[in-house]
Amino acid sequence: MLARAVLAFVALPGLFAYAVPAVAARLLHAGARPSPPGVAVIFVGTSLLLWCVAEFHRQGRGTLAPWSPPVRLVQSGPYRFSRNPMYLGVLLVLAGWAVAYASTALGAYAAAVAVAFHLRVVFGEEPALAKAFGEAWRAYTRLVPRWLWPPRRGDHRQGPARSRPESVNGPPARSGSIVGSS
Repeated sequence: MLARAVLAFVALPGLFAYAVPAVAARLLHAGARPSPPGVAVIFVGTSLLLWCVAEFHRQGRGTLAPWSPPVRLVQSGPYRFSRNPMYLGVLLVLAGWAVAYASTALGAYAAAVAVAFHLRVVFGEEPALAKAFGEAWRAYTRLVPRWLWPPRRGDHRQGPARSRPESVNGPPARSGSIVGSS
């Protein structure tokens, strides 16, 4: 299971958040050194991504990849504050690349990826999660915002995983369904 999680991380965020921007930075900004603030943002985004992957592995018993998704609705860790912290982590990494090289091209890439993520979440992942988890998913969406805004009423800092009974996870997902909106 851990090997699948590592493979999924390398294959998905590894390509879009690291390989593509690294090649672009090398081609567009040959010889330039990345700025420390940009590297710091990349580090923060990477840390968030790794936390999300760990939550998918521990709590959801799966990976971020569509071919091996979590079987339980993940509502712990960073998922207490956003339904899509993994995507936010990728966007932080991409913003870090843009800042690191003061690159409008990398900034435009980050913006395009953000739009693609939003469309994927709204039209793909959220309907699949609603179908897979029913009321548990709807309760979670009432407590936790899609991104980070707008904040929800009530104390979502404790998150649904702590404030709701275990049964909120609903039935196990069917094989191949997307589970954790990120």
